[in-house]
Amino acid sequence: MKFAPSLLAADFGRLLEEAQAVSPFADYLHWDVMDGHFVPNLTFGPVVVNALRDRVSVPFDIHLMITDPQQYAPQFKVRPGDLISFHVEAVSDPIRVIETVRSTGARAGIALRPKTPLSAIERLLDQIDFLLIMSVEPGFAGQSFLVETLDKIRHAKELIHKKGLSVEVEVDGGVNAHNIKEIARAGADIIVTASAIFGDKDPRTALAQLRALVIS
Repeated sequence: MKFAPSLLAADFGRLLEEAQAVSPFADYLHWDVMDGHFVPNLTFGPVVVNALRDRVSVPFDIHLMITDPQQYAPQFKVRPGDLISFHVEAVSDPIRVIETVRSTGARAGIALRPKTPLSAIERLLDQIDFLLIMSVEPGFAGQSFLVETLDKIRHAKELIHKKGLSVEVEVDGGVNAHNIKEIARAGADIIVTASAIFGDKDPRTALAQLRALVIS
């Protein structure tokens, strides 16, 4: 399993320091990009993400919770192996957005809000590199994991295997030491964690402990 600590729960006044502290132990750094329209919060934009791209070596996982990913995806500086996802609920032509993301050099993913069924993206599974399943309503860190997400993860993995695809399943929201084993067993390939890591006084140890729980 891969881990993507979310900087949404980091100390924004020490953002570079926080990112550099966990990056040697993470598979990705997760950026929750919010525009105040698609979700009721404002966070990072291309200027902030790009400023850290040259100073942090770990791949970036850029989650666009915005109404116009077609316009903004190309504004992010990416490296090979970086991820960019967008919400299917925000666009009318997801194929076009996938093509735009790929043109940046990033791997392309689609994100689903908790109430959006897998049927909304089933026809697109062979067009993407990863599927981001939200296990909380997008917008804020610190929410509780929605247990019904476990069935959604299992169903997604079944669809992917049935189609013979190598699409990874990413899970974002409310993941902690109490539920991570269940999420792993359900089939998650990439785990996004915010408060469970950056809410701890020692984020590096918190990340190591979550990894240990998965393999124990």
